[in-house]
Amino acid sequence: MSVPAEAAQRYQWRVAIVEDHLLQRKRTEELVAVQPGLRVTWSGETLTDFIDWLAGVPERQRPHLLILDLLVERGPSADPTLVREVTRAGIKVLVLSAMASPELVRKILRAGIGGIAGKRDSEEDIVAAIWTVLGRGQWLTPELASVIAGDTDRPKLSDQEERALVLYASGLTLDSVAAALGVKKDTAKKYLSRVKAKYAAAGRPVSTKLELNTVAQQDGYLDPPTRL
Repeated sequence: MSVPAEAAQRYQWRVAIVEDHLLQRKRTEELVAVQPGLRVTWSGETLTDFIDWLAGVPERQRPHLLILDLLVERGPSADPTLVREVTRAGIKVLVLSAMASPELVRKILRAGIGGIAGKRDSEEDIVAAIWTVLGRGQWLTPELASVIAGDTDRPKLSDQEERALVLYASGLTLDSVAAALGVKKDTAKKYLSRVKAKYAAAGRPVSTKLELNTVAQQDGYLDPPTRL
């Protein structure tokens, strides 16, 4: 989907990007930059970095749209309160994330965002989502809508339990998980034990890292491996 050339000449939309993975961020920058009428004005790793930048930028340089990844590998997930500050400032928000924690997504939706696209979506769909949100529309794929609705056998995990599951199931050691969460190793181990207990209570017992990886993919916390 593209904007008509004459419209692009009359107006240019400013876009900011929050994405902690460098390659993904660069590809998103490229995808935006080649669209007539779109220009990247800021790109960085975290939502707090973006808000710090926004506080000192002139009105004429403020972005019209923020493309936001919800979760970063080492750090807290996007704070719905901060997202609300962004939307109240008149900036549209399109979430572009591989993670699909129903509880977090519901909170982010209530913060007034314009849509959610998945990193597994085609680039054509991502571009369509950008233009839809800029045009004051709403974008939500059926797959994500199903995840947000929640599965009855999907355990309710706390934010820290989710983080521990994602990091550990991604292949990190327990020591690395603890370091990423900023907690002691025993605390990280307790988070994972709670995750296992909750899955067992839901009738989906897991014990090994491989089994945790499998349920993390099934429940939308992790992308399935890319097939070449």
